[in-house]
Amino acid sequence: MSVQQAKIDYIVEAAADLFLERGIASVTIKDVAAQVGVGEATLYRYFATKQHLVLLAAQHLADGIHASYFDLTDARTGLDKLSAFYQNFLRIYLEHPEYYRFIFEFDATTPAKAGLAEYEKTLLPYSQDYMDAYLLGRKDGSVKEVEDVKLFYLTTTHALLGLCKKLTMDKVVLEQDAYGRQEVESLIRIIIYNLNNLCR
Repeated sequence: MSVQQAKIDYIVEAAADLFLERGIASVTIKDVAAQVGVGEATLYRYFATKQHLVLLAAQHLADGIHASYFDLTDARTGLDKLSAFYQNFLRIYLEHPEYYRFIFEFDATTPAKAGLAEYEKTLLPYSQDYMDAYLLGRKDGSVKEVEDVKLFYLTTTHALLGLCKKLTMDKVVLEQDAYGRQEVESLIRIIIYNLNNLCR
């Protein structure tokens, strides 16, 4: 790794920490420059815009979450792996709700333009893990056949992600707002029930 790439990685990591702590809108390029001890002009040499830095921070965070949470090797059957996959949404919700808050803001503010294709590539390991677990489940008989497995993956992960983002952004105002964990657990149970080959 070059010295320049190491410097870029250091800045992206520091920016990601600031975005998690304070939110994307609240953090300026000046804030990031101060955090890493360089001038704003130096940052603009590496990152054309703040959005460029935000995209790189999102990639860094997605890679980190995958590495920290999505090791499915201990699960034995395909259904066990899929269950562990979905349970990770709950673990992140409980242990790192700031990540869901970041994704909520990222989704709401990042325009669909250059750079998003690179970000989407960081999500490929998640879908590959899922497809591998599904195929194992079909082979070992633990998972039902799904008519369109890609659609099922996208629908269920978007539903879980959307719920987790909403719950981490909402304040507890109404009595029903206090059921965050149970809502996520319930949705996971519904998904797994619909994948379990024993539930016909």
